[in-house]
Amino acid sequence: MATTVRRAALTLPAAPLGPENPLPGLRPLGRVPGPQDRARQGLPRDTAGRTGYGPLRTHLPVRALDGFGRERAETEIDTVVIENDRLRVTVLPGLGGRIHSLHHKPTGRELVYRNPVLQPVDLGLGGAWFSGGIEWNTGATGRAALSFAPLHAAVVPAPDGGEMLRLWEWERLRDLPFQLDLWLPADSDFLYVGVRVRNPHERTVPVHWWSHTTVEENEGTRILAPADAAWCSGDGKPPARVPVPRSEGADRTYPARGELSAHYSYDVPEQERKWIAALDATGAGLVQTSTDLLGGRKLFLWGSGADGRRRQEWLTEPGTPGHAEIQAGLARIQQEHVPLEPEAEFSWLEAYGPLTADARAVHGDDWGAARAVAERALEEALPRAAVDAAYTAWRAHADLEPGETLATGSGWGALEVLRGGFKLPGTPFPESTLTEQQEPWLELFRGGSLPTPRKVVPPGPSLVAPHWRDMLETAPAEPLTEYHLGVAQWHAGDLAQAVRSWERGLQLAPSRWPLLRCLAFADREAGQRERAADLYAEAFADLCEERREGEQWTAASAALGREAIEALLAAGRPAQARTVWEGLRPATRATGRFRLVEARLLAAEGDREAARAVFDECFEVADLRGGPTAPDEVWASITDEPAPDAHDFG
Repeated sequence: MATTVRRAALTLPAAPLGPENPLPGLRPLGRVPGPQDRARQGLPRDTAGRTGYGPLRTHLPVRALDGFGRERAETEIDTVVIENDRLRVTVLPGLGGRIHSLHHKPTGRELVYRNPVLQPVDLGLGGAWFSGGIEWNTGATGRAALSFAPLHAAVVPAPDGGEMLRLWEWERLRDLPFQLDLWLPADSDFLYVGVRVRNPHERTVPVHWWSHTTVEENEGTRILAPADAAWCSGDGKPPARVPVPRSEGADRTYPARGELSAHYSYDVPEQERKWIAALDATGAGLVQTSTDLLGGRKLFLWGSGADGRRRQEWLTEPGTPGHAEIQAGLARIQQEHVPLEPEAEFSWLEAYGPLTADARAVHGDDWGAARAVAERALEEALPRAAVDAAYTAWRAHADLEPGETLATGSGWGALEVLRGGFKLPGTPFPESTLTEQQEPWLELFRGGSLPTPRKVVPPGPSLVAPHWRDMLETAPAEPLTEYHLGVAQWHAGDLAQAVRSWERGLQLAPSRWPLLRCLAFADREAGQRERAADLYAEAFADLCEERREGEQWTAASAALGREAIEALLAAGRPAQARTVWEGLRPATRATGRFRLVEARLLAAEGDREAARAVFDECFEVADLRGGPTAPDEVWASITDEPAPDAHDFG
């Protein structure tokens, strides 16, 4: 059969994503790795330099997705299917372009771990993330903020004369457009993916890219890569160079034998072919290879011990196989960001497909022989020269204009193209994709000022790139402008100026709670607990007076209420925290994340018996992430008994 690209649909048990958090993310949802001297000790010079280059201060301008749940219902999800005689590839354009399935038709094998559910968890840079398949991580170190973002998708002529799928979007953490061209040559066992990241700006931009492939973690599965050493990190420890395959008395190339969560970034010699494979006990499985620019290879383990299994169940459902991730990136380790010069681009080609090699050699004690037999099998199935030739052929098609539209992404790319006058052949961002979220910023660009909101609503998303900050600084000093300016200044690290902007805006603001919340957050970060508590209490009271019905207001009340209660408890004011609790809507208080808040509040009030009763009623905290407000930590403040299994994540 000729290769086809077609729309389709997939039905999965899926949890509701919920609305965006309307409060600007003034700090990362978790720790974003940055320039830490101890983490750079012993690393190669180029790697050490890049681990301190371009870390993010916040996940702005992306809004957090943290209002999701865990009650799943059968949900229809739009897909695009690419298919030839050998492979059927299922892509989710509305979910970051994730490859959900890579099915090898002659053997009936699923080559990637296909998650049977769509369950958001709070592990992404922008909050919600889900596991499984092949994902594209770009922007900054961590799991991409694009996991639940829609991408533009269209059909484009492929290098072999057939059709290919183009996905593209504007990555907002770094303000860079990227594209993915996926195609199956006729009668090929391999999916080709051409990737391009462009920098249309007049400044150098830090770039991060890692392609993550999730594979089943069976007892006999072994990970092979062309390296004799790796940089191992985990549990907050800095990378340390270890031998491959054995370190600390165990063979670390078998994921099921790794009890603890760990990262193994392979030290692949520059001249070696770039590949990584996951082969089962029979010597069969998946291989990923690429042109040389994508030189990093890595294994990530959740851990096969009790804690690791518990975490994996949290990502899917009990009874499903364990899974690990084999990864390929632009750098040696994931803490690196690579500089992309002005008006330049990075481009490369990846290939994914089945691989079978002699099982005795693959699983033998001789690591060199195991690697060699796998690499020979790869060369027979897909020669290195063929990958290089496919890349050259694809580059001639990378600028072709898309044909039939299959899916539509966000309007942020259209806004940036209008502002910058960028010419980006092959990846159009038409004005027709602009939405209500971009309209105020388009008016700022064209008219020099933000429009006055026509109705009482929480503020829209803030933009923080230098060019938008410059426009805000020269716009009339209206309260809404000062609010957004302060957010941009905070993101840039100018904390004192951000506070001054918010204080100026507060003097004339008809809606005070957004500015009060920003000032409260700044005080909390500065260690001013009492003042932060005062401002949070005032902000929540103002919101309650102003709020209307609707999803945006419910989300704002929940997000601000949660922060306010935490700040008031930190200041030793449980009575005021109780007042905030009572101001939350009943439906909000009934969710798992707020049942945990209730237990913590009761414990602070001295009623441990009532706090224990909340746990006895059972609840799940959908956006579980860890720290002092995690269920097991709150439990420990109530009783010395071991935490119940449902709340023990190790």
